[in-house]
Amino acid sequence: MGISIINEKCVGCGLCIKACPFGAITLVNKKAIIDLHKCTLCGACVSTCKFKAIILDKTTTAKKDLSGYKDVWVFCEQKDGIVQSVSWELLGKGKELAGKLNSKLGAVVLGADNIEKQTTEIEKRGADLIYLVKNPKLAHYQDEPYANILINLIEKYKPEVFLCGATTLGRSLISKVAIKLNTGLTADCTGLDIDQKDKILLQTRPAFGGNIMATIITPNHRPQMATVRHKVMKEAEVHPGNKAKIIEEKYGEEILKSRTTLVDIVKEIEETINLSEADIIVSGGRGMKEAKNFELLKELALVLGGAVGASRSAIDAGWLPYSHQVGQTGKTVCPKVYIACGISGQIQHLIGMQSSKTIIAINKDPDAPIFKVANYGIVGDLFEVVPALTKKLKQTFNK
Repeated sequence: MGISIINEKCVGCGLCIKACPFGAITLVNKKAIIDLHKCTLCGACVSTCKFKAIILDKTTTAKKDLSGYKDVWVFCEQKDGIVQSVSWELLGKGKELAGKLNSKLGAVVLGADNIEKQTTEIEKRGADLIYLVKNPKLAHYQDEPYANILINLIEKYKPEVFLCGATTLGRSLISKVAIKLNTGLTADCTGLDIDQKDKILLQTRPAFGGNIMATIITPNHRPQMATVRHKVMKEAEVHPGNKAKIIEEKYGEEILKSRTTLVDIVKEIEETINLSEADIIVSGGRGMKEAKNFELLKELALVLGGAVGASRSAIDAGWLPYSHQVGQTGKTVCPKVYIACGISGQIQHLIGMQSSKTIIAINKDPDAPIFKVANYGIVGDLFEVVPALTKKLKQTFNK
């Protein structure tokens, strides 16, 4: 498709400028000029032009034959030889999608020799096919070998849908794969479904800062690829009797080579449990004022057996490492209890935690947006409320 201006017909009336919702048209020497970097080919200017000076060419290239693509695949992310829980969520949704497409559910797992032990658990979670690649060089994630292997597997077996967790690893990996395969990729999905008429994947994600939910499709390319946020979908149920076919592939040095060398892995030492897996999260925002005040939240989290989170403003201020960030550009969490301390409740933060079962907000501003989503709200000084709450809980638990 393309769009162009017929200069001989353009009279510089400016009607097209008013009609363009993207500000892509300007007048230069009394002639309309279209900025193709801004234009989305929506056609609003074409119908507005009384002089038929704008041409929108809707000619498209012939559609590719997509009939050879089938099955729904899930990339099972592993760390230290253990498949991560986001994979169970993807397998649960993948099984549902595969059922609607009358296809099979495939799981892809890469790792060292010990990763084979995890195939039993993957099998129990509903996978029909398990694509296994073992090699000592795959023990820890590296962009190039992981991407090369996925590209090779996809080109060989042609899955119709490919899902990956929207984790730090997943975001780094799957974009490289999509580019090489010349297919579409929808990032940070919070909903997935199948259009029963056209049998294509409906990929829903927040857009414009979470103000709208956009549903995106990939009708002309395969596989249809999406990353899915952790903790927004239910884990696949365990079915001990389920059996899967294991397809093991081996690759040589050419595929496994990497231009980077993994020197060491430095693990962050935490007093509390992993943020993504926590049933209770105590989070702080700009209202914490400085880094040392997060000790109050760590103490409360320790009493509750929970994890410490933070809003983006607290992370940007350097008060906590990025791994603690909750929100649109951080982690999506779904704990049983989420305690927001000094967090105003901007939409970017709410996207990452609003599905929590119980939300408790502590803020001295009674008009803070966080109170609109909170189940319980405490209007007060967090530096008085949090220590009092911690003290009371310690007394209760020590009885």
